[in-house]
Amino acid sequence: MHQARVKLDHCVIAVSDWKRSTTFYQSVLGAEVVDHPGGHVAYRFGDQQLNVHGPDLDIGSLVARPPVAPGGSDLCFVWSGTVEEVLAHLRRHHVEVEEGPVDRSGGRGRGVSVYFRDPDGSLLELITYQ
Repeated sequence: MHQARVKLDHCVIAVSDWKRSTTFYQSVLGAEVVDHPGGHVAYRFGDQQLNVHGPDLDIGSLVARPPVAPGGSDLCFVWSGTVEEVLAHLRRHHVEVEEGPVDRSGGRGRGVSVYFRDPDGSLLELITYQ
């Protein structure tokens, strides 16, 4: 099998409310919030990062065409525990499960996923691998 020379470093999400989204990504997904010049932030998960575009941020011209819109992302995160722990965690944070647990195929092979949404409606998935 060919060894990839690239690995995903970061991607971009857009939010409509900085505080609401930062609270969600910190409390529900455990993001480390990284402050950047100009008032914008990124959400870091180990060595991967979500750069965040939002209201009143001049992001320049190096963006997707059309730019990512709030609610327009579909992201999957690896959960290091069990699917039962995922469900309990989401319940504790009053996050509605949209679908799951369901068998899925991810970057590490077969897993079990639970789907839910961030405050803007982006689809989020937590996958567990056995």
